Amino acid sequence: MLRMRTTRLPAVLLAAACATATTAVAVGAGAALGAPSAHAADPGGQAFAIADPRITESSGLAASRQHPGVYWTHNDSDDGPYVYAIDSQGRTVATVTLRGVEPRDVEAISLGPDGRLYVGDLGDNLGGKWPEVWIYAFAEPAELHDQTVDVTRYKVRYEDGPRDAEALMVHPVTGRAYIASKKQGGGGLYQGPEKLSPTGVNTFRRIADAPWTTDGAFSPDGTRLVLRGYFSATLYRWKDGAPSDAEPLSTPFQRQGESVTFTSDGRALLYGTEGKDSPVWRSPLDDAQLPDTVEPLRSATAAPSAASGSSDPAAPASGAAAPPSRAEGKDAPAGTGDKVLGVAFLAAIAVAVFGLRRKKREG
Repeated sequence: MLRMRTTRLPAVLLAAACATATTAVAVGAGAALGAPSAHAADPGGQAFAIADPRITESSGLAASRQHPGVYWTHNDSDDGPYVYAIDSQGRTVATVTLRGVEPRDVEAISLGPDGRLYVGDLGDNLGGKWPEVWIYAFAEPAELHDQTVDVTRYKVRYEDGPRDAEALMVHPVTGRAYIASKKQGGGGLYQGPEKLSPTGVNTFRRIADAPWTTDGAFSPDGTRLVLRGYFSATLYRWKDGAPSDAEPLSTPFQRQGESVTFTSDGRALLYGTEGKDSPVWRSPLDDAQLPDTVEPLRSATAAPSAASGSSDPAAPASGAAAPPSRAEGKDAPAGTGDKVLGVAFLAAIAVAVFGLRRKKREG
């Protein structure tokens, strides 16, 4: 984003944090009392941390199709026309420079069925002042090394006028592009034309409401859509070109949650955040949440294996050290216990802020 962004969140977001806390605590309690699920075998945790000192504002995340265990990311302001390939250890294995591009506020990245990476220069922190934004597309490199690539630039406008947005999702089957706008109180999900045109204007039309969204992603088979915000995430079933059956997800407690993507096997979500050495957390999906083409694990108590259909290189290693606690000032995993602590902390912040304001008024 632009540097004018402040870390102070508006009151409506604090209220949203309270609502999220209530929902998450209820969900966590239900999970604790319910039958075992895939989480018993795969509790999730930190997948890796982005070690590159150049990447301090990771704002998008996309799993590579050509290179298993590699994820594409980018900064969102004042960095230049760069996209980075990160391996499952958090190391940068390639820096791709977009030739001739002068980005304004890059916010998202998505991989299409044509094998191209789509980069969304969508941010508008001026509250909807830019008459148009852009999408840049280039072929995912077959080899991972530093390189400069040619891009196709697509001009984008919204049917109902300019707006801020941070999420670009290209459907992995149809290739159609979607954008989720970011707005207090809820934004919209916008559908692009059936095929983007490099000449003229591509008009995106609103097809559904959307929550406050900082990133989004389709599952590898295109049957699920996830939209995330700072405090929460929502999973949708995707059918006939539209979202349905919204379901709240538990999310890791992060400094500034900005990115999300499905793992290459579709069994889990990866959540990223801004900041130096930013951790990326892996959160497995329950059997009922899995994409349509992904089979549930055969045993909730058996660790994922090749036989069970799990081939995700980002899965935490067996016997890995316990995740860091919030007392250490670090991001926390998406496990039930940590989730409850995180949302309780958010609720406490909200209560404290509103209490101080009320006390000040009464004084």
